[in-house]
Amino acid sequence: MKVLPFKIPKTAESAFHTQIDEEPYFYDTLHQHPEFQLTLIEQSTGSFIHGDYVGNFAPGEVFVIGANVPHVFRCDDRYYQENEVGAARALTLFFDQRTFGTPFLELPEARALTDFMTVAQRGLKAKPELAEAMGGMIRQLFEIQGMEKLILLLQILNRLAASTDHDYLTSHGPGKGLKESEGQRLNDIFHFTMKEYTRPIKLEEVAAIAYMSPSAFCRYFKQHTRKTYLDFLNEYRISQACRLLMETDMAVSEVCYESGFNNLSNFNRKFKAVMGVTPKGYAKSL
Repeated sequence: MKVLPFKIPKTAESAFHTQIDEEPYFYDTLHQHPEFQLTLIEQSTGSFIHGDYVGNFAPGEVFVIGANVPHVFRCDDRYYQENEVGAARALTLFFDQRTFGTPFLELPEARALTDFMTVAQRGLKAKPELAEAMGGMIRQLFEIQGMEKLILLLQILNRLAASTDHDYLTSHGPGKGLKESEGQRLNDIFHFTMKEYTRPIKLEEVAAIAYMSPSAFCRYFKQHTRKTYLDFLNEYRISQACRLLMETDMAVSEVCYESGFNNLSNFNRKFKAVMGVTPKGYAKSL
């Protein structure tokens, strides 16, 4: 199965591509493409990977994905079990420098846009107030055509460029894009982790998924993700713990074991290291 690259359809009728995903679940294979991606999640919840970022997505959230950055939106397991058409819905825009043309981007007035494209390589997640404003503009863009559509795209990007009401997904610039074979291998590792994270996972076990020795796997994973596999596993488990704290009335001790940790003190320590607050403090802030 080909994982990378992912080709975005082009037409002669528009300077950029728009797409409505309305399926039982989103395309769940790690992939990348040379265009920037701006996505509004309208329905469904799940996990989101962008380069070395691991987090969650939910209705109303808006993400910017960098050009050639490996990423995937994977819906929660229940969407696969229920298999209901339209249960997962997102509105997405794909654009790049060619959308506007080099002469336009070299104009002094376009400096903010070119600067935004540089920092957007790190990926962005809009905070709630900005996401609400962006959501309305993105929906409107799908209802218009012609010059108005291009103007609205510029207004959307200008709003994003002028705002600080967002979080970067990665703390550094983008790495190199993945070759197709490496994308397939990482995709297999990610899928295995998302399926098995609730139980103890031995390094030898996940290394076997990549057809490597444990020591070779450790070097390989850190080279391609800039973190150790254990860090990735813990971050994924914590992202699921956050979801349980938001969506259920489980006690912190229950969340600890449900998200794959087998020691409460270790769970509290790892959670605070990633989230900057204890699980109890996080639950109180919701």
